[in-house]
Amino acid sequence: MAATTPRARARAQTMADILRIGREHLAVHGAAALSLRAVARDLGVVSSAVYRYVANRDELLTLLVVDAYEELGNAVDNAVVVVDPHDAPERFRALARAVRRWALREPARYALLFGSPVPGYRAPAERTTEPGTRVVTRLVEILTSAYADGTLRLPEPDGIPGSLHADLDRIRSETGTDLPDAALARGILLWSSLFGAVSFEVFGQYGENTFAAPDDLFEHHLTVLAETVGLTAAPPKS
Repeated sequence: MAATTPRARARAQTMADILRIGREHLAVHGAAALSLRAVARDLGVVSSAVYRYVANRDELLTLLVVDAYEELGNAVDNAVVVVDPHDAPERFRALARAVRRWALREPARYALLFGSPVPGYRAPAERTTEPGTRVVTRLVEILTSAYADGTLRLPEPDGIPGSLHADLDRIRSETGTDLPDAALARGILLWSSLFGAVSFEVFGQYGENTFAAPDDLFEHHLTVLAETVGLTAAPPKS
């Protein structure tokens, strides 16, 4: 709900300014160097004034983490929602492209979410788990729909080690899906492979000038991943 009183609107604007400046400092100085005093300086107020809005550096980091997760989740949702719900491979590609676009546009914020942990900071699960699982939840939805449509080919037998069943059962319960173990395990492969490929590109792990056409490399990865996990498009309706 939007702020309705002058005081509430002023507070909302100050919080928005703190987040904006925090994002700028994150991009320039990195997460470990974030400072509320520096944010206050750029905001044009004394540091004690900022502490009325944000308790400490960890609180600022948490606000930035949630803000980044929500923006990434929105980017993914907006990309996937316009794709034919029965075209699982293309829905996966839309999700993956949205992740990559956002990561390349926001490398510092991507690093905050998926890079090295910030020394001395532990993200509070009660505030970050829900926004932080939006992308993987959307991926599970894509696989669940494909499984229901019969466009997710699964191996027989599934080859899942018995030691994984309890963990997969917990994930199934947490995500509210009816996917069998083989499909869930493939979802984990898609998730880890996608973010691995994006991280390699964002963090320069391929090496400078190793690939002249990174877009084509990424698209090739998506095609191979979709084929590997057995995603196929539904046949056209007659």
